[in-house]
Amino acid sequence: MMLIGMFDSPYVRRVAVSLKRLEIPFEHANWSVGEDFERIRAVSPLGRVPVLVLDDGESLTESAAILDALDDLVGPARALLPRTGTVRREALQTIALAIGAAEKARDQIYERIARPAEKYHEPWAARCRLQMHGALGLLEERCRTRAPDGWLLGERLTQADITVACIFSFLKDAMNLAHAPPQYPALAALAERCEALAEFRATRAPWFAAKVES
Repeated sequence: MMLIGMFDSPYVRRVAVSLKRLEIPFEHANWSVGEDFERIRAVSPLGRVPVLVLDDGESLTESAAILDALDDLVGPARALLPRTGTVRREALQTIALAIGAAEKARDQIYERIARPAEKYHEPWAARCRLQMHGALGLLEERCRTRAPDGWLLGERLTQADITVACIFSFLKDAMNLAHAPPQYPALAALAERCEALAEFRATRAPWFAAKVES
């Protein structure tokens, strides 16, 4: 298998961490959607990362779909996302909040670095900040009540922990959260526990672009 995309993307990184956690060997193509856009499009016409190229040549896109395929590959006993029941719903809702926070951060970043300065629209950026912090506040409460010293869904690390940690670490880098008031201590503690694991250490990459005030 070959995973395409840079590890400073939380979406690429959550796939890489999951592959390592599941002990699935893979090659890493450290391609940028900026500099390597056409090369990525040759593999996946959508031109987005992550892309996971399977051993038979099939290309999988979208991190959620890739992670579902990996869970199917290893079977329910080893799957990182619970297969049924209330615990699955809780996991999916936790992941959705983290993804939502990342998307609203991305919108703020694009407003700063992709839009001409004269077209920057602060009311839109402020709305995105409000939404991002709304999601982070809910995640903070989940981490405080469900994972004060361990994992979000019980005794073992799951995809909920992986995704939340990858996205929170990204937000610390890209949105300057590390220098903000410590309003998310439980989230930070969960991310720290995850970042101490070998699969997280092996995939840590600093955010490439300028930081955006959060």
